[in-house]
Amino acid sequence: MAGIAQDELFKLLDIQGEDAFGCASLLESPPGDGARRALASLDARLGVFPSKSATMDDCTETDWIEALLRFAPVVHRYHLSLGIPPESSAAILADVGLNLRINRRVHGRFGLDTWAWLTLHMAGNIFRIGRLQFHLVRGDAGGPSAAGASWVLGVHIPEDGGLSPALVDTSFSQASKFFDRYFPDKAVSVASCDSWMLDPYLARKLPHSNIAAFARRFTLDRCSDAPGDAVYFTFRQRGMDNLDRLPRETSLQRVVLERIDDGGTWQLGHGHLMLPPAQANHA
Repeated sequence: MAGIAQDELFKLLDIQGEDAFGCASLLESPPGDGARRALASLDARLGVFPSKSATMDDCTETDWIEALLRFAPVVHRYHLSLGIPPESSAAILADVGLNLRINRRVHGRFGLDTWAWLTLHMAGNIFRIGRLQFHLVRGDAGGPSAAGASWVLGVHIPEDGGLSPALVDTSFSQASKFFDRYFPDKAVSVASCDSWMLDPYLARKLPHSNIAAFARRFTLDRCSDAPGDAVYFTFRQRGMDNLDRLPRETSLQRVVLERIDDGGTWQLGHGHLMLPPAQANHA
């Protein structure tokens, strides 16, 4: 955390309320062995464009939270060294605070069961651009859809806000310009997405929805079973217990639960699309 005060760090990471107290307690003393191992893992991944989350069985969830907090200023400085605006860096690092709040909603306590997802953020190659997040990876890590492409943008969908076609159009257009400007030696023309929202069942049941319009942008390459994803991302519940207690107030909630009621299994759709030309202004 050298070079940044704690209040500035928490503002950068959008850490609020009770989570700020939990995080502050982790930073009161020097990191222990587990946190140091997690920090070393994050340091080894910075700037090398990994496509997968970090894994380390001998580190606890708490070790990873502490490591993410301590390493975030390093990532912020790395972003700035590339010329990336501070607000663009802050927009993706704010996922730390968001995921702490999600963990509190899901589990009712301080913690971060999505710590592995956030290790991607700490590698410095994922950014929030408008409505969507984009993850720059090598083409050989992008699956069949990336065949022949040296670099690919993985697309992720934050939970906040809608998916109107206009917002999505703007996000893709801005992403092309962003990566062309700040990573000019890593030309990208292909984006890929792995999401339960690309499960064809969802578009069939809600054909006029913004989710269906989003899914139709992609050429579907394959599907794989992911029975819990639709429940987690719709209701923020881990596991498949007590589904009868979940609300059925929206059409999406009803579709997610009725498929399971009928004995069906939700899947991940794996798809790709061609990005719009960057036409970036480098002036």
